[in-house]
Amino acid sequence: MPHRTFIWFILPSLAAMILFIALPIVSVVVQSLYVEHEQVLVTVENCGPFGCTEETRVDRDATAELREAQPLGRFNGLGTYFNRAHLATAEIAEAWATSDSLGAFWDRVMNLPFYRALVFTLAYTFIVTPLVVILGLAIALGVNALPRIFRGVTIFFSLLPMIVTPLIGSLVLFWMIDAEGVIGATLQILFDDPDLSLKASPALTWITLFIYGVWSSAPFAFIVYYAGLQTVPEETLEAAMIDGASRWERIRYVVIPHLAPLTVFIMLIQFMDNFRVFEPIVGFQAQASATSLSYIIYSDLRGDVQQFGSAAATSVLTIIGVAILLTPVLIRTWRDFNRKRA
Repeated sequence: MPHRTFIWFILPSLAAMILFIALPIVSVVVQSLYVEHEQVLVTVENCGPFGCTEETRVDRDATAELREAQPLGRFNGLGTYFNRAHLATAEIAEAWATSDSLGAFWDRVMNLPFYRALVFTLAYTFIVTPLVVILGLAIALGVNALPRIFRGVTIFFSLLPMIVTPLIGSLVLFWMIDAEGVIGATLQILFDDPDLSLKASPALTWITLFIYGVWSSAPFAFIVYYAGLQTVPEETLEAAMIDGASRWERIRYVVIPHLAPLTVFIMLIQFMDNFRVFEPIVGFQAQASATSLSYIIYSDLRGDVQQFGSAAATSVLTIIGVAILLTPVLIRTWRDFNRKRA
């Protein structure tokens, strides 16, 4: 294809990527270097029949003029990234120097909001992603083995978790695990403990969020794998059967290698989605036991004082985290592509 034709061919997509992806990211990076202006305070003297008193007030006009003159806020450089609400470098150094054991150091680190959210985000990502891949493949293999007359209905019900809005799905499960819900009441009866509550324990809350994450994302992996199973060469499977390969051996040595590119694709999508986990925390009202990086951004933007600089800094750190997670997978994909070309 001539270079001129190729440029005109990709120009609409390239323009859309610059407009809706590159420019917003640049805007977020710039905003992360600024913090909100402090309110301008003035001291006024009130005099009455019994004397004069001084009172400190907010000068709204001066504050408004300052914000209008500098709409981005006050330049703070990388200070926002290193303060206590984010990387907390000073607090980490102090904890490392003064803690008498690794456990004490870990406890102090987990008291920092960013690292507490980062630990849950990483745990959610690295637990939910492989379980989604495994469960999605298992469902696809099971459905593919069904008689054709039952496949349509089975596929429909298997896709329901993906059709339901994530926030609605998490709310439904939240009501079910309540002490008066179906799951919560059943567990109380099974364990003979009327005070048992899945919401009261941080560990059980984490497990519940992980289960919901797998439940809501497995249909995506299933439908991708199911489509891939339709492309597995029948001749190769028949040859394996003639050689005496069992069903598990055919899956292991024929089906799974054939679906390897789809596995990479599913993992890329799941890594990005799971690292930005947000809806389950809101739906389960689990912010007391589990917070994520996306929830920190949400908290900064919905507070009484909207902290745009803090939210932007967390957004940039989230983007960096996603890039670090995807780098090994992208490098392996690139090497496989070059190997096939050679």
